[in-house]
Amino acid sequence: MHRRSALGGAITALATAAAGVLVAAAVSTAPAVAAPAGTGTGYLHTNGNKIVDSTGATVRITGINWFGMETDNKTFHGLWSTNPWRGQIDKMASLGYNTLRVPYSNDALKPGATASGINDFVNPDLVGLSPLQILDKVINYAGGKGMRVILDRHRPTSAGQSALWYTPTVSEATWINDWKMLAQRYAGNTTVIGADLHNEPHAEGTNPAATGACWGCGDPARDWRLAAERAGNAVLSVQPNWLIFVEGVSCPSGGLSNVWDNDPSNDEDCGWWGGNLTKAKDFPVRLDVPNRLVYSPHEYATSVFEQNWFKSPDFPTNLPGIWDKYWGYLYKQNIAPIMMGEFGSTLADPRDKVWLEKLMAYTGTGVDGMSFTYWSWNPNSGDTGGIALDDWTNINTTKQAILQPYLIAPVGGGGGPTGTPTATPTSSPPPPTGGCTGAYRQVNAWQGGFQGELTVTNTGTATVNPWQVTWAWPAGVSLASGWNATVTQSGTTVTAAAPTWAGALAPGASVTVGFTANGPSAEPGAVKLNGVAC
Repeated sequence: MHRRSALGGAITALATAAAGVLVAAAVSTAPAVAAPAGTGTGYLHTNGNKIVDSTGATVRITGINWFGMETDNKTFHGLWSTNPWRGQIDKMASLGYNTLRVPYSNDALKPGATASGINDFVNPDLVGLSPLQILDKVINYAGGKGMRVILDRHRPTSAGQSALWYTPTVSEATWINDWKMLAQRYAGNTTVIGADLHNEPHAEGTNPAATGACWGCGDPARDWRLAAERAGNAVLSVQPNWLIFVEGVSCPSGGLSNVWDNDPSNDEDCGWWGGNLTKAKDFPVRLDVPNRLVYSPHEYATSVFEQNWFKSPDFPTNLPGIWDKYWGYLYKQNIAPIMMGEFGSTLADPRDKVWLEKLMAYTGTGVDGMSFTYWSWNPNSGDTGGIALDDWTNINTTKQAILQPYLIAPVGGGGGPTGTPTATPTSSPPPPTGGCTGAYRQVNAWQGGFQGELTVTNTGTATVNPWQVTWAWPAGVSLASGWNATVTQSGTTVTAAAPTWAGALAPGASVTVGFTANGPSAEPGAVKLNGVAC
């Protein structure tokens, strides 16, 4: 279970002691071409309070966290379910989430790190892979759907969060060197757009003996603003095209207030872990590459902690002023973009539904609104729950209905500009001029199922757009999952329809449809491309 604690004021700050958490996303080492809309073209950068693509078009990140790589499993949670990993990404994209935020710990990056909690029957293609290799596959597949990925250093170790960006066992040098390794690993891959440097820096110790993360205090060992500059510039020295996401702190002093010492100088206004950016205007993060900085606060509801403002008589009209104070002013004054890296709730308290509706309205509608990645996809986030229900397949429709109007689906994600599912074409795809060839490869097999790849080549003289491949299986073989196409089964006939982001199949070009199936291993028969036999 993930927990994040809040520091809502002097008394509540001292009374609170909980840990925070994050979510996940990933990309492949092979360069991926980003979709021309939804998440934009090429690498992203900033312009005032906007995130823009390589053409200057405004991009709004409307993403989701998928966590697990920061835990003892060292890879995405839910891989133990009956929903294959590709199926989960398909669902996220179809709902309108255009970006994955992927939390990790430095433990998952170590040589010899082992991923656990994987259902071998459902995800046989992940068997034996390292955490980074699984991340590669997730990034590659998400990128093929037009999604983007933000990597989040969530924890130094899988044991838990830390107030500072380093611990006695994980040095600042390790933190920075691992970031440089990731920047190099995904250099040239435009699916991976940036680094969320450290998750939820926060206060520790009681003032005036503060030991936690401060903002602008000038102490190199505790000043998160200075550390973010050191790490951010190190990343940009390797990958100057990445965005650098910088979270806030909880208390600018880095220490918890002491309301019993009758010294007002020790008392200050504190907020959520990672959510307090009140000092960022006076002490901005300075990066060597311009137009790369995005501030990324966290914001939660009563299911995480009962902040004072939730009990105020003027709730909920007080909320916009609170958000303005902690981080919204940076956007409203055109200082920098805002990307809320985490926000969520179980919605068990009726106030939380009001909070979420007000928060989404505060971010604004359309492409010009503030960016965000919701916490979380995972249903096993203890204090928020998830968009996915416990089966990792069905959806919490109450939460989704509140978020839906603000989602901008990735091109190819199955959604329109506001995440509305695209209708399935009813007309038959045009036949090719000429013919096709088909080649099948069985990738893996196990008791009760198998995995295969069918490669179809257009040997005709005209482009097939959109393409559609069909084949027949004997009775007793049923489709479990498919990728690189929308794969469905009716009776013994399987249909693989072209995804919207790769609908055309030029003369001489090939497409490889991957799948897992239940039943005895069987080679596809009667393979056809748009009705023409191969």
